[in-house]
Amino acid sequence: MLEKLEKFQLVFLALILALGLIFAAKTVTSSMSKDTIYVTGSAYKIVKSDSGRLEINIAIRAANKALAYKTSQKQIPVVMKYLEEKGIQSKDVEQTSSNGYYTYKYDSRGNSTGEAAYYNFFQPLVITSTDVEKIKEIASDIQSLMDKGIDINVMNPQYFYSNLSDLKVELLQEATTDAKQRASAMLKATHNKPGKIQSVQMGVFQITPVDSTNVSDMGINDTTTIDKKVTAVANIHFQIK
Repeated sequence: MLEKLEKFQLVFLALILALGLIFAAKTVTSSMSKDTIYVTGSAYKIVKSDSGRLEINIAIRAANKALAYKTSQKQIPVVMKYLEEKGIQSKDVEQTSSNGYYTYKYDSRGNSTGEAAYYNFFQPLVITSTDVEKIKEIASDIQSLMDKGIDINVMNPQYFYSNLSDLKVELLQEATTDAKQRASAMLKATHNKPGKIQSVQMGVFQITPVDSTNVSDMGINDTTTIDKKVTAVANIHFQIK
């Protein structure tokens, strides 16, 4: 009786093991069918800015605020004439709010006397144009007005590309194609191919000078150069087939 019971237990144990192996095989097969490959694709394009912005400040030092303002009203027309000769129309020049401050006298001990030495006055002018080369030229030449007694502070010119939204869509499509090509190359040795896309994650765009290799997790948006390199990245999970 005991011998029959032991045989029954062995048969029962073997049956459990067999069922376990069958279940494990199915599980492995199911897992294999869901295998994916993760690939990063990229694409870039060189573009030329189609608009520019330049801010300048007419700087005046005078005995008081009123005199500084009066001087600025004489100098602004001279600057506007210069810009007109460079091909900039008056509608493309914005005169923004002026600003300034007093500089005070100090005694022999280095303490402020409270008496104004002079007033520092700044009149900003913002120039915009679709002729980016003209903006570049003015930025490097406008300080020649110092020969006429006009002190000009020049900010760094900024250059922009207006069709960036459409370009981003185009580059994302190209980055996705690049990712699939990379996945195909990686899977070729295993006689597999990339199948359906399981997930897509768009990377940040890098807008940099043409010869720059800089990247940032937050993205880069260069406005200092006329020619720019716009790079898109797409991170994609493909199903393996």
